[in-house]
Amino acid sequence: MLRFAEPADLGRILEIYAPYVTDTTVSFEYTVPTPEAFFQRFESITAQFPWLVWEQEGRILGYAYASAPFERAAYRWCAEPSIYLCPEAAGTGIAQKLYQALEWILQEQGYQVLYSLITSENGRSLRFHEKMGYHFRAELPECGYKFDRWLGVIWMEKRLKIVQSPSRPPIPWKTVVQNAKNFFHILDNLSLP
Repeated sequence: MLRFAEPADLGRILEIYAPYVTDTTVSFEYTVPTPEAFFQRFESITAQFPWLVWEQEGRILGYAYASAPFERAAYRWCAEPSIYLCPEAAGTGIAQKLYQALEWILQEQGYQVLYSLITSENGRSLRFHEKMGYHFRAELPECGYKFDRWLGVIWMEKRLKIVQSPSRPPIPWKTVVQNAKNFFHILDNLSLP
């Protein structure tokens, strides 16, 4: 089941995220955030952006959210999606469903350009983003240092509905999805369970 994340989910979400920090170069963080810091991150992000989870038989298997890739006002129509799955969810189609719902909400909010920053050695994520319609835009070689080695980053981009002159900045996600009925309408439009 696809649904919006709640503060009560953050313990499980942090369990999913922690190995990406401690065991991989997928995340450029060195230490796992404390529960308090992670809660602050969640509160800050969800003030504007959606944060989704995929729950199956009462257990969260993955999550996706978006955030602002840049701070300056002219970039306000850009968003940066992120996704993390537990190992048993890999290859099940959950990632695609989470991203489809996330991108639909972002488009309805008014976002027009999505950027994904991917560690260059993360071939699985690069292939996933290509499948989802993202295109290579830039490579930043050896710009991050983790596990005693230099790592590159690939910038990928996806254009949503481009408007020549936007009449307003993107609205908060809660304005788009005001109630459960609207959310189920989203899922119906995407043919998601």
